[in-house]
Amino acid sequence: MEEYLPLIIQLLSGALGGNIAGKLLKNLSLGTVGNSISGILGGGLGGYLLGMLGLGDGGVEMSAAAGSMDLSAVLGSIAGGGVGGGVVMAIIGALKKAISK
Repeated sequence: MEEYLPLIIQLLSGALGGNIAGKLLKNLSLGTVGNSISGILGGGLGGYLLGMLGLGDGGVEMSAAAGSMDLSAVLGSIAGGGVGGGVVMAIIGALKKAISK
């Protein structure tokens, strides 16, 4: 279970980031469920990209190899997931708005 903890944190913080972005960008909001789903997608993607850049915890693989997570890894997962979730929600909201015109 511990090897999946970074991914779970990224997905949950992505959902939170998507909903926060939806509250701040009301014109791009997809509703609670839409914001959550796009946030989860963005959370996983954001955490993965930060790991590839060496800025996060390196994703599930490096965390499993290390055997445990430290505070910086947890904060990296939260930041990567939250920002990624907010960005993906905003992109999907903007695309939906542009298509509906």
